Amino acid sequence: MDLVYATSYKTEKGLLVACCDEECMGRIFREGRLKLVPESKFYGSAVVGLNEAVVLMVGADMLNLVGRKVVDAAINNGLVHPDAVITIAGVPHVQVMKL
Repeated sequence: MDLVYATSYKTEKGLLVACCDEECMGRIFREGRLKLVPESKFYGSAVVGLNEAVVLMVGADMLNLVGRKVVDAAINNGLVHPDAVITIAGVPHVQVMKL
């Protein structure tokens, strides 16, 4: 089963869900001036299945996603447009705010 770190935050702009593929957590990804460092202090310490993460993402107003599995799941479920995704050192990353 594919596992991801996931957490949510209530903000003044709505519910933010942050998810990171398990294998990306704690690593440093650099490309040019860009640097991506997924850490548990933001993405949480709870590990959930990818399907459970999708349920969380569906109810969110904002998304912050790191990793091929979680980003592909968001795209496949119509939550993220593929053109919104950037890659840093080959790792997909996307931030979304529903309007």
